[in-house]
Amino acid sequence: MKKQLYKFIFLKLMGWKIVGVENAEVKKCVLMVMPHTSNHDFYLGIFTRGISGLEMNWVGKKELFRFPFGYYFRSVGGEPLDRSGGLNKVDSIAAIFDRKEIFRLAVAPEGTRKKVSEIRTGFYYIALKANVPIVPVAFDWGKKEVNLGKPFYPTGNYEADMEILKQHYKGVVGKIPDNGFQL
Repeated sequence: MKKQLYKFIFLKLMGWKIVGVENAEVKKCVLMVMPHTSNHDFYLGIFTRGISGLEMNWVGKKELFRFPFGYYFRSVGGEPLDRSGGLNKVDSIAAIFDRKEIFRLAVAPEGTRKKVSEIRTGFYYIALKANVPIVPVAFDWGKKEVNLGKPFYPTGNYEADMEILKQHYKGVVGKIPDNGFQL
């Protein structure tokens, strides 16, 4: 029932579509979601998750998952991040991949909705450490498309790998174009 409601709202009322590669067989990955220029991007993710039926996750500090919000955050894919014990963020998130049978982590490499001159590299090193592919996901407000790319395994050569991944985002427009990272 919820899936049908999501389809009606997202596809019919809002006029969006989901295109690209169906990655159901990829049980663990880092979803590289760009451009992130608006709070509305969160809802695109929720609709995409609900329509595709694929478990898609995000992480937040463990304090966010206390009562009364914990249940809701988990229901929309949230996973509490515990950085106690001296682990850095990359190691902490890689440990989640080790514990979970299915974990598709959505990350906005820009790290903010504001304009940035460089994207953050954490998503890349999480994928490398967890030995999972990166799946590029473009939120194209110009075409009203969520475009899912092919899984890409990082090689350890960040610059070369980014040149390959950037191809997925050519011509993509964020909700607030001036805030989008220029590839």
